[in-house]
Amino acid sequence: MLQAAPDEWTLFEAAHLLRRAGFGGSPDEVKSLHALGRHRAVESLLVPAEPADAFPLPAWANREQAVADMRARLQEMQQTRRTTRGMSPEQVDRLRRESRQKEQLANRRNGLEGQDWWFRRMLSTQAPLREKMVLFWHDHFASSLQKVRQPALMMIQNELFRQHATGSFKELTHAILKDPAMMLYLDAQNSRKGKPNENFARELMELFTMGEGHYSERDIKEAARAFTGYQLNRLNGSVTHAPNQWDDGEKLIFGTKGRFDGGGVIDLIFEQSAASELVPRKLWEYFVAENPPTEGVAALAKSFRESEFRVEPLLREIFLSQAFYAEKVVRNQIKSPVQYLVQMLKELEIANPPRGYIQSAQQQLGQVLFMPPNVAGWDWGKAWINTNTLLSRYNVAGFITKGSQEAPKDAPLDEVPMMDMTMDRRETRRAGAMQFAERAWAGPDFEKIAPRPLREDPEKLVDALVFRFFQAPLGKKERGTFIEYAISKKGVVFTNKEAGELCHLMLSTPHYQLA
Repeated sequence: MLQAAPDEWTLFEAAHLLRRAGFGGSPDEVKSLHALGRHRAVESLLVPAEPADAFPLPAWANREQAVADMRARLQEMQQTRRTTRGMSPEQVDRLRRESRQKEQLANRRNGLEGQDWWFRRMLSTQAPLREKMVLFWHDHFASSLQKVRQPALMMIQNELFRQHATGSFKELTHAILKDPAMMLYLDAQNSRKGKPNENFARELMELFTMGEGHYSERDIKEAARAFTGYQLNRLNGSVTHAPNQWDDGEKLIFGTKGRFDGGGVIDLIFEQSAASELVPRKLWEYFVAENPPTEGVAALAKSFRESEFRVEPLLREIFLSQAFYAEKVVRNQIKSPVQYLVQMLKELEIANPPRGYIQSAQQQLGQVLFMPPNVAGWDWGKAWINTNTLLSRYNVAGFITKGSQEAPKDAPLDEVPMMDMTMDRRETRRAGAMQFAERAWAGPDFEKIAPRPLREDPEKLVDALVFRFFQAPLGKKERGTFIEYAISKKGVVFTNKEAGELCHLMLSTPHYQLA
C-alpha cells in the first residue's frame, strides 16, 4: 500500500485532484469538491452519480442504426454491381468512384460529429474521471478512424471503454479481443488456420498487457495461432469464432502447453507477474508523474493483483496517497492538447465552444480524438510541446478569449489572410472552419469571469484570475507582471476587451501549460 495522505486537505490539493482525475473546473467547482473532504471527494469521482448513458449517442452511432446502415451500404454495393452490367469500363469506374466518394463523405461527416460528441461530453460531464479513463484506454488500446474508416465502430469501442472505465482490466482485455474496430485496425479478421496474423498477439503482449522483455518470439507465434478464427460480420458488426478457421493444435506459450484459443491465451497472460505491473505504471505516469518509483509500482502491482485487476481500487489508492499530492508532482505535468482545451474551456466557464473550431485546434496542437498516430498511441509529456505547438497554444488561447473581437466580420471569405491557395484540401477545410468560428464566436462571459467591481482593483482582479487559472500562489515576479499589465489596461473603464487580453496573457504563459 502507498502511504496515505492526511484527512485534512487544502483548496489547492482539491484543485490538483480535479485537474488530474478530471479536466479541472471553475473556482466554484473546486470549492465544492474541497468541501467534501479528501475521501468523499475521491469517492465522488470514482463512483459518480451520473449514469454512463447520460449523453445520448448520435443516431448513426447506435448499434441498431449502425447495423441498418451497414446493410444498406451492402445493398447499395450489390445494386451498383447489377447496374454496371453492360457498361463501358469508364462508366463502371465513374459509378464506383461516385459510390466511394458518397460513403467517404458520410463517414467523414459522422467522424467529425463523433469527435465533437466526445469532446463536448468531456466538457459537460459530471463524471470527469470516467471520461479521463476513456481517454486513457483509447490511448492504451489505440486504434484510429483513419484505418478503421467506420465511425460507428469507433463509437462502439468508445462505449466499451466507458463501460469498463474503472472496472476489470482483465475483462476489458477479453472484450477488446472481439472489438470490431480493433479487429480492423490490427487485421485480426484475416487471421486463419495455416495463415495466422501476428499483429494482435504481438501488440497484446508488448503494448496492452506485459511490455517488452516478458515474452519471446515463440510466444507470439504460438499465440497468433490461438487467435485464428475470429471473424467480423460487416453486416451487423458482430464478432464470432469460426472453429473451422481456428488452429486447434497444441501450443506452447510461456512454457505451458495447451490447445488455447484467444480467450485462453489472455487468461494465461494474466497469470504472468508482468501483467500486474504495466497498467499500474502507466496509470501512475498518466495521473501522477513520469518515471514512477520502483517501490511504488511494486506496491500498486500487488494491490492490482489482489483486486483481480480491478482499476477502481488502484485509482483510489493513488488519489488518497501522499505521493499524489507531493510538491514535485503538483503543477508539474505538461497538459495534453485535449486536457489543455477542455480545462481552459471549463475554467472560462464556456459550455458551448464554437463548432468546427475544436477539431481544428486539436489538429494544430497534435492530438485528435479517434486518431492516435499508431498502435502505441500518443507520445506524452515533453513530446506535446515544441516551438510550433506552443505558439499554437497561445493562438488558440487568444481566439478562445478574444477571437471575435478582432475578426474581420465583413470581409469575403476569399479575402481573409488565413486562406491560401497553396493549402491542401485538409488545411483549407480547417482554415474555413476557423474563419467561420471567428465570425460567430462571442467569447467568454467576462462579466462573470472578471466582475466589474474587481476591475476597480487590479490586484484583486489578478488574484481572482490567478486562482481561476492556476489554483496556486504565483511568484512575486509573475504576479507583479500581471498586475502591471492590468494597471496599464485599466484606463477610465476596464472593458471586456481588456479583460480578454489579460486572460490571454495568463493563458499564454509556460506555467499554464502545466497541470
